[in-house]
Amino acid sequence: MQPKAISIQRTNPLGARGRSILLALGLGLAMTLAQAQGAFARGAPESFADLADQISPSVVNITTSALVSAPAQGGPMVPEGSPFEDFFRDFMDRNGQGPDNAPRRSEALGSGFVISEDGYIVTNNHVIENADEIEIEFFSGKRLDAKLVGTDPKTDIALLKVESPEPLPFVQFGNSDLMRVGDWVVAMGNPLGQGFSVSAGIVSARNRALSGTYDDYIQTDAAINRGNSGGPLFNLDGQVIGVNTAILSPNGGSIGIGFSMASNVVTKVVDQLKQFGETRRGWLGVRIQDVTPDVAEAMGLAEAKGALVTDVPDGPAKDAGIAAGDVITTFAGQPVADTRDLTRRVADAPIGEAVPVVVLRDGKTQTIPVTLGRREEAENTPTPAVADAPAEPAEAEILGLTLSPVTDELKQSMGLPADAEGLVVSKVDVAAEAYAKGLREGDLITEAGQQKILRLQDLQDRITEAKDAGRKSILLLVRRGGDPRFVALGIE
Repeated sequence: MQPKAISIQRTNPLGARGRSILLALGLGLAMTLAQAQGAFARGAPESFADLADQISPSVVNITTSALVSAPAQGGPMVPEGSPFEDFFRDFMDRNGQGPDNAPRRSEALGSGFVISEDGYIVTNNHVIENADEIEIEFFSGKRLDAKLVGTDPKTDIALLKVESPEPLPFVQFGNSDLMRVGDWVVAMGNPLGQGFSVSAGIVSARNRALSGTYDDYIQTDAAINRGNSGGPLFNLDGQVIGVNTAILSPNGGSIGIGFSMASNVVTKVVDQLKQFGETRRGWLGVRIQDVTPDVAEAMGLAEAKGALVTDVPDGPAKDAGIAAGDVITTFAGQPVADTRDLTRRVADAPIGEAVPVVVLRDGKTQTIPVTLGRREEAENTPTPAVADAPAEPAEAEILGLTLSPVTDELKQSMGLPADAEGLVVSKVDVAAEAYAKGLREGDLITEAGQQKILRLQDLQDRITEAKDAGRKSILLLVRRGGDPRFVALGIE
């Protein structure tokens, strides 16, 4: 069936001369709009060939070698004389497991790219991890041995160095923050060990987080496979805006969901590895959680933004006066959206310098200058943990929790610190909101409504105060194994 044609007629009281004027104005406006759009967006290129010619000399294949010990147990048992005997013998030999179970060398393939004419090369940490030999193959076919400068497992970035008698072609980093969903990108590397290969796609999403503290991935549908790890993701100007790191796949091959660590994260790591051979991130010294809508309501906040401080161990924040229950809203002059945002801003801040931190406390904002420490040093300092143990029978049931005050006996049986105070959870009603929000037996509740509680009556009083203030929930500070977090429970 053909679509129905509809004729539309319009009157034009301006006459022929008026129509000519409108036509001229319309053409001028159209040209202006086209020029404006062209300044901000690019159409699909006819070919990526020129870009591939430009960037190929700077992309490298990486081969690593490591001595691996024999497996603790042998391979599959195959009956002598079986037609599979030769097959499994060849398979075990190819994978470094000979009949004598002697240690063998294992090889792995990956990708990387040159960032300076004197031979610095960026790749993934997992490409060269545990390798004792690293060989670089250039697009021209030239091969050079590389030395490891430094690694950062948290962002999966590694920096290598080769010595070349002549300057090497290299690429520059671009600003990943300028990339928009839908922009064209090009990936290059060594997929599945097949050699240099180019694939193209678009930015599918921004600011993806996988599992790391400092994750900021660009998601792309450009084909990325095993062997592409460590290779560059380019914009159409030939600038590196990401390092290809991971794929989401049920079968190990590309299904159009690839992840590249954003260049604005990588450049900071590379600069520190080049200068120090290691990373040096800022450390604030707080435990934090996101401000969820129910937590914001329980605290009387207008917006569910910022990072809620759950604990302040010994460190820069404690020395400066930041306290548990503070909501960090601004760091170094920049608004804080959530815990991930704060963590990244702190990591990028200078060590040993005072940084203004704006917190919301008791409904009022305060600016607290904090001199940051170094995270790597803090992570090497052991933190005492509280042992988990079953709680004693409770004395009252409140909000679906069976609670009892901390006693000397409970301190001893649960391994609590001598100064531990609060209410111990001995049972949680599985049908209650508390259970759905993760409270369990053995948890210690130390605050309610951002005030310390010692007795059951203290908790009841805080609930009454919250109801009188017209709030629908109350904020509890819960500690488990020495790790605190805030939980908002409904009180209606």
